[in-house]
Amino acid sequence: MMATIGSCESSDMTYATHLTYKTHLMSRIPLSQLGWAFLLTLVLLLDASAREPIPAPPKVEVHTKTVRARDLGIPFDGTPGKFNAITDVPGVEVGYTTLISGEGKLEVGKGPVRTGVTAILPRGRDAMNDPVFAGYFSLNGNGEMTGTAWVEESGFLEGPIVLTNTHSVGVARDAVIAWRLAHGGPDAEGFAWSLPVVAETWDGWLNDVDGFHVKPEHVAHAIESVQSGAIEEGSVGGGTGMICYEFKGGTGTASRVVFVAGIGESNSSASPNPFTIGVLVQANCGRRPQLTIRGLEVGKKIPGSVYKRETGSIIIVVATDAPLLPHQLKRLARRASLGLARTGSVSGNGSGDLFIAFSTGNPHAADAKPPIRTIETMPNDLMDPLFTATVEATEEAIINALVDNHDMTGRDNHKVEALPHDRLRALFQKRNQSR
Repeated sequence: MMATIGSCESSDMTYATHLTYKTHLMSRIPLSQLGWAFLLTLVLLLDASAREPIPAPPKVEVHTKTVRARDLGIPFDGTPGKFNAITDVPGVEVGYTTLISGEGKLEVGKGPVRTGVTAILPRGRDAMNDPVFAGYFSLNGNGEMTGTAWVEESGFLEGPIVLTNTHSVGVARDAVIAWRLAHGGPDAEGFAWSLPVVAETWDGWLNDVDGFHVKPEHVAHAIESVQSGAIEEGSVGGGTGMICYEFKGGTGTASRVVFVAGIGESNSSASPNPFTIGVLVQANCGRRPQLTIRGLEVGKKIPGSVYKRETGSIIIVVATDAPLLPHQLKRLARRASLGLARTGSVSGNGSGDLFIAFSTGNPHAADAKPPIRTIETMPNDLMDPLFTATVEATEEAIINALVDNHDMTGRDNHKVEALPHDRLRALFQKRNQSR
């Protein structure tokens, strides 16, 4: 995992792809135009180095090894997909912009910066304008998820889901609209409008949240960098500056593959036709003593604190390829609450626990023509496996956000430690030996 990015000034912020816009522009200049300038610069540098010592460059800590919760021997229920990620749902793509710069004392508007943007495209970039059925649920509403009034009214999610910090919701929302106008244009009647879904959690303990460092180009970059397959977790994208159970939190994901009774069961002669549930969380909630992992009270066994009271939130996005209708997806979104509860959260008064679920089934269901169309769905009586998978994947996604992470120091030298792998592994080994 490449989750830590070197320090740089806010105007030249390095993205999660480790490519700055300035570097991108330089890469397009012909080499012949750079040759003599490069040689002259090299001579000057060599001459200067002979006269006075050159200070060592700042040490940049690089985290390349991905360690997820299952790697530590944590026994989760259910069968994950190939990547154990929301991108196991066919068509779903995820992109990030990770903004990390500065250190030391907070200077509002300058930093330190520990924030970013996450973009989730339900059908990927190639089908951005094909809405999906969706449902929304608020477990505790001390937070923001824009566009949900229209999701509730229409039953459709249009465009991407974007996650960022609390004070960047407005710019992110406007940037999504601008990006869609630039890449989609008006509809058949000449109108172009959008009510995008943008959600937030607060990263002000580590980040200069009042400095408004997320810009429209950062939102555009997150959308344009989406990918399927394996995706990064931890301190990336909108999760960069987040804290979960007073350990370093952020972005986590997981998935489950399920068979629904009577629909291509694996033990029948028919061809298996499994469905996939994928979950992505931006985890920024809970107090240390609450943290529970597979029934083990980990937070009490690894004591510590960051806050005097809970000030965090969690956004949970549930995706599936099962052909569900909006009311069924709202039911699915509710089940994310149970996965969250398994990790110990009580959804405190200060927490914005907002969940959205969507289905990639029924493509073109929102098209105006033909005026009458056939929609696939499944009976409510068959949804229990999907409910179970949602609970399981939500639980694991939250733990992945904690495990696949690293220590971070932010504004005013506030430091948040990552969940220690060795102690967590030892706790589970001890429990297994006592059984």
